[in-house]
Amino acid sequence: MTDSPVRLLLADDHPVVRAGLRAVLETEPGMVVVAEAATAEEAVTRAARGDVDVVLMDLQFGKGMNGAEATAAIAARPGAPRVLIVTTYDSDADTLPAIEAGATGYLLKDAPPEDLADAVRTAAAGRTALAPAVADRLMHRLRTPGTTLTRRETEVLALVADGLSNQAIGRRLHLTEGTVKSHLARVYAKLDVDSRTAAVATAGSLGLIRR
Repeated sequence: MTDSPVRLLLADDHPVVRAGLRAVLETEPGMVVVAEAATAEEAVTRAARGDVDVVLMDLQFGKGMNGAEATAAIAARPGAPRVLIVTTYDSDADTLPAIEAGATGYLLKDAPPEDLADAVRTAAAGRTALAPAVADRLMHRLRTPGTTLTRRETEVLALVADGLSNQAIGRRLHLTEGTVKSHLARVYAKLDVDSRTAAVATAGSLGLIRR
C-alpha cells in the first residue's frame, strides 16, 4: 500500500462544477487535484503528461470532442490514468459509449460527496465504480440480451428523438437510409411499438435515451 496521494484531473466545462468537485475532493485524505480542464481536448492533452491517476470527466462539453471521445483517446495511451465519468446523464445512449470507450466508472452529479470520494478511490485502484441506476440497467442488458437495444440502435433512436429524418440520421452515422430503417425495425420489435413517436416515448420511459 502506497502513501502517495491520488492525483486528480477535473474535466468539466462549467467552472462552478469544477470548483464544487475540487472543494469536495480536496477535503478527502490522500487526494490532490493537480489540474483542471474546461474542454475535452484539453483533458486529453493534460492527461497525457503522466502525472494524473484519475480523470473526472463530464460527458458534454458543447462544441468539439465529447466526454466519451476524450475517454477513448485517454484510455488508448499506455499507462493511461483511469477515467471516472461524472455527469447528469444516465441513459443508455450516454452510459454505453462511455463505458465502451474505456471509462472505469460512471457516477451521477447528484451523488453524495462520500460516494464521489469512494468512486475515485475505487477507480484509482482499477476497479469499476458505477452509479446504482447504471449498474442495474447494465445487469438487465446482460440478463435479457435479446430485448435490449444495441449501441447502434440506441444511437439511431436518440437521433430520431432529436427530430432527424432517416436520411439525416444516415448522414450523421455514415449509414445508408436502408440500414437506418433496418435498425428502426429492430427497435420497434424490441420495444413492441409501431411508430417513431411510440419508440421514442417508450425508450425515454425505460431510460434508454434522454427524455
